[in-house]
Amino acid sequence: MELKCAETTGPLIDLFFSVHRTLGFGFLECVYSKAMMIAGKKTGLDIRSEVPINVYFESSVIGQFKADLIVNNSVVVELKACRAIDPEHEAQLLNYLKTTSYEVGFLFNFGPTARYKRMVFDNVRKGQR
Repeated sequence: MELKCAETTGPLIDLFFSVHRTLGFGFLECVYSKAMMIAGKKTGLDIRSEVPINVYFESSVIGQFKADLIVNNSVVVELKACRAIDPEHEAQLLNYLKTTSYEVGFLFNFGPTARYKRMVFDNVRKGQR
């Protein structure tokens, strides 16, 4: 079975580990975001940062968040630079997926050890926007 957005997610994971190997732990998320954008451009990934996305409730816009990264207009990425991925971080990404048309998301943690979490929330489960 083919993973959703596999043509994007494989190179994106490689990019994450490459940036972590180069920079290591200890920078702010904005530093890792810029590094991901620079390195991603070299690999052919279309990466946009701080992309505003509306949050809906019963067909009404109730707020807006800024996705750390959107890759190839198909994957939402939340970046962290902390010791470990917490349940709150996972809930944040899951809520982004639930309230948008994006189906695939990554939580990348540039902590002492590089860790990531891939999440999928199918549009058929949420009613496409």
